[in-house]
Amino acid sequence: MKRINLISVLSFLSVLTIISDSIYAQTTNSQQKLESYTQYDFVPGDKILFFEDFSQDAIGDFPALWTSNGGGEVKTINIAPGKWLHMNIENAVYCYSKEINFPENFIMEFDLIPNSEYVEFELTIYEDPENGELNTDLYPGVKGLHINPNSEDGQGWLTKGYDEERWLEGSSERNPVVKEQINHVIIWVQKRRVRIYHKGSKVLDMPTNIPNNTKFNRLRFAAWYAETKPYISNIKITTASPDMRNKLLTEGKIISYGIYFDSGKDIVKPESYGAIKEIAKVLQENADVKIKIVGHTDSDGDDAVNMELSKHRAESVKRYMTDYFQIESSRMEIDGKGESQAIESNNTAEGKAKNRRVEFVRL
Repeated sequence: MKRINLISVLSFLSVLTIISDSIYAQTTNSQQKLESYTQYDFVPGDKILFFEDFSQDAIGDFPALWTSNGGGEVKTINIAPGKWLHMNIENAVYCYSKEINFPENFIMEFDLIPNSEYVEFELTIYEDPENGELNTDLYPGVKGLHINPNSEDGQGWLTKGYDEERWLEGSSERNPVVKEQINHVIIWVQKRRVRIYHKGSKVLDMPTNIPNNTKFNRLRFAAWYAETKPYISNIKITTASPDMRNKLLTEGKIISYGIYFDSGKDIVKPESYGAIKEIAKVLQENADVKIKIVGHTDSDGDDAVNMELSKHRAESVKRYMTDYFQIESSRMEIDGKGESQAIESNNTAEGKAKNRRVEFVRL
């Protein structure tokens, strides 16, 4: 019998320990990543009220549907597809020039790329001034809501609801925006309540952040100081989240704009957790209900490729429902319609946004 070298055995056991620890760490990290979304209660609405990705504007131009007291340029960038508004003028405001009919409850999402650690970028949703002028002041309007993705110490979030007599402030240091990366920001307004979501969690929840009887009808972004030159794109405003149970059981169909994929990809992004969870809950509470998951795309790209992509996305959603919410696979069928069943014209950015959707149809 050969003699076993004790040092070799110890070395082997050490390697096994390292491998085991690595596997455990990977598993734990994976679980922690998912766990961070279990408290993610954001569910988008089923109607798009506004969408802007600057796709109709020429590179190098100021966007046609916006106005400013400074300037800016529509650009492409190397870290993300599409077109972006570069707010590259010091102390300038950027206002959408048309009224938007904000309901009492609504959700706004947008992508933001800060260019520096110190971000004094500001989103303002505000009422139109009485004289109709948009840019007579850096703070136009008689009521509004400022949302700054950096609190006063530069590490978090700051909100200021205001009218002619007072300011109602809220702040949080959770999940500040990251420079030179895409930050997907979600703002959920319910009457006076404001909730903000970023990087997979709710970062701020202020129950009385907006003055009474505020009816928003304008949208404005702002950039302050010479160092602040952020990019924005993919601005979307939807209705507040619908009653999923009533939609599926009574109307027989849910249209979801809250299931996210990267462009041209079919992997469900973690931000989709809240939307899929709500639909899974309906199925968990109604064991006899079966559904068909149908993917849809806009008209960009090849027809055949879009058809396959829509089917793969539907399959990914089905797998997500099974893996994370234990919905039996036999209760779900899938289909993909590509660009063949548009609900709006694909000639506008807003129309394309409405056509990119996932539908859940009761069988």
